[in-house]
Amino acid sequence: MSPRLLGFGALIVLAVSACGPGAAGQARVPETETVTGDAWTAATLPPAELDPCALLGPAERSSAGVNVLGVPKEINGARACDWTVPATFGVTITVDERNGLADLEIARKTATKTKIGDREALKVADRKAADGTCAVLLGMGEKASVQIDVSNTDFTDTPLACERAVTVAGLVEPKLP
Repeated sequence: MSPRLLGFGALIVLAVSACGPGAAGQARVPETETVTGDAWTAATLPPAELDPCALLGPAERSSAGVNVLGVPKEINGARACDWTVPATFGVTITVDERNGLADLEIARKTATKTKIGDREALKVADRKAADGTCAVLLGMGEKASVQIDVSNTDFTDTPLACERAVTVAGLVEPKLP
């Protein structure tokens, strides 16, 4: 085999391995995560290009009490990112480019209309179940939404889960188109 072909084969292997996820159970660490000034904002991107893991940068994670990197995943065909703070709580942010707030199937008795920033939102929690879970759903136009789901590890204290979900929603909202 020629040295030129060997070099090309090694380049392909490196390129493919750089695109794959990290080892099982580990988040792939982005090459850079620092965005300064007005160089770039997620708010300039259409929903189809929003990266849910980029919606919580280092400063936002610190403000929300999240000390781990997010793990990209997919939920019902939508892009999502999951942060699990061991023995405390987890946060999942899902970018749904097919369903606006009106399209989402929600038990109306668990949903409360609210605003996060200037954006229409729904806070969803079943206080009777007291299961330590809460979601804030942010509208992005008629046919898109971002969903922030919080679950406390011990599945108790729904008000705390809602407090955490509202905090994360407030950090994410300015980055949305």
